Amino acid sequence: MTAPTPPAAEPHSATEDVVAIFTGVLMISVGVAFFTSAGLLTGGTAGLAFLLHYATGEGFGKIFFVLNLPFYWLALRKLGREFTLKTFVAVLLLSLMTEWQHQWLQMARIEPLYAAIAGGLITGTGFLALFRHRCSLGGVGIAALYVQDRYGWRAGKVQMAVDCCIVLLALWTVEPLRVAWSVVGAVALNLVLALNHRPGRYTGT
Repeated sequence: MTAPTPPAAEPHSATEDVVAIFTGVLMISVGVAFFTSAGLLTGGTAGLAFLLHYATGEGFGKIFFVLNLPFYWLALRKLGREFTLKTFVAVLLLSLMTEWQHQWLQMARIEPLYAAIAGGLITGTGFLALFRHRCSLGGVGIAALYVQDRYGWRAGKVQMAVDCCIVLLALWTVEPLRVAWSVVGAVALNLVLALNHRPGRYTGT
């Protein structure tokens, strides 16, 4: 006797996409606030934006938006128009939220270890919401997929190499202990994704 065929996944509606993208970006913006308040950073394009933010004093949101601009043509070529549009909206929304967030959320003091763990878990959950609705925050992840298809290098290893370079660069502008806490935050973030975002675990489209 054969097992029953599971029903086909029902695509997300436009309303569900809008709510999920807003929710995911809002959670990520809170994680960014935790990291910023504690002087921490993260990997990928956001990590590079943190480095430039700490080095120049320019707003994280503005830097993050500009850094993502070159990656949109890769997203359009590799992942399609819908993914690219959603990603552009998510990046723009996060840039605006982080620029205005000091008007809504102010933290007088936060322990770096708590900021790393809580910020990493919150940010990871926000990314999970985006990924499950065919959206991302662009940047290094898109470039890694391009390199994987073009040269056969595994995207995960490419992104890990970039993240390692960003952490090494951070030693020029951030004290080593805060870099260590930042690594803790990155582990917390990726733990959320590793446990929840894998083939067969979720069938939404």
